[in-house]
Amino acid sequence: MSQLQSSVSFPALGSIAYLAVSDPSRLAQARAAVEETVVDFDIACSRFRDDSELSALNAAAGSEVLVSPLLMEAVSAAMRAARLTDGDVDPTVGEALIALGYDRDFAELESDGAPRAVSIASVPGWRTVRLDAELSTVRFPRGVRLDLGATAKALAADHAAARAGTFAGCGVLVGLGGDFATSGAAPGAGGWRVRVTDDHRAGVDAPGQWISITSGGLATSSTSVRRWRTDAASSDGFAHHLIDPATGASVKSVWRTVSVCAASCLDANIASTAAIVRGARAVDWLGSLGLPSRLVAVDGTVTHVADWPETGDDLPTATESSAAGVLSA
Repeated sequence: MSQLQSSVSFPALGSIAYLAVSDPSRLAQARAAVEETVVDFDIACSRFRDDSELSALNAAAGSEVLVSPLLMEAVSAAMRAARLTDGDVDPTVGEALIALGYDRDFAELESDGAPRAVSIASVPGWRTVRLDAELSTVRFPRGVRLDLGATAKALAADHAAARAGTFAGCGVLVGLGGDFATSGAAPGAGGWRVRVTDDHRAGVDAPGQWISITSGGLATSSTSVRRWRTDAASSDGFAHHLIDPATGASVKSVWRTVSVCAASCLDANIASTAAIVRGARAVDWLGSLGLPSRLVAVDGTVTHVADWPETGDDLPTATESSAAGVLSA
């Protein structure tokens, strides 16, 4: 009898989904739950679907709009990210991303390959957005365009892991675009083994580190992926998706990649994204929050923070880490 598969990968949200289960006989049930969650988030939160709820919300800028519970949760999560990071992670970067050429699903942008005409648009700021949780309404001025981007993807990973764990009745690990969430008991004594690299699409032989997580979430933010060619002579010829709200341009950071473990994938993503924007200041900030982190500088130098395992850099050897940190104001 052939051995049952315990993991699977498939396209999701313009990227790759990864699912692992502690009970291989429950993989199909877990996958169905993850796929349902992905569809729900895509319809609610995609900036690239004309029929998404977020597209309708952006088109109604200047009006108070009744939104679904899921979109309200996603916008609230993005606003919380902005509040906790003093605006370094800001959902009102939509126009800035479009001005830089990120005006379509990244798969289309990547397949085109032609240099994109770019300009700089100011970021209105997260305080321009008004939420009424009781009425489930969102309002922001004309000229503001929300991009929920990474926070929605991380929130989707948390939702997918919780739903898959419930449906499958076993421990699960869900990765969406390289951001991982867990639910239930991790397998064995070592936990879920994850390869941390600059690009989640890279193979296991890519420079990086093996770690194990037993709970919570792990997120990686990088300026090395979701990059596209531009016609801007003043830049290095490329732009990327991580925006500095202070400038409206792709952030110029001392870090090319930051990975963070936290109590949820959402919190890990908020911290990893803010760390890219904050640059050198991120080390002390992450340490003060007790968030295990791995920061890779532009020159490849690696810095570990708050109990991130010190061994295994750029070697295929397993180390262990637990997601114990909590992101708070």
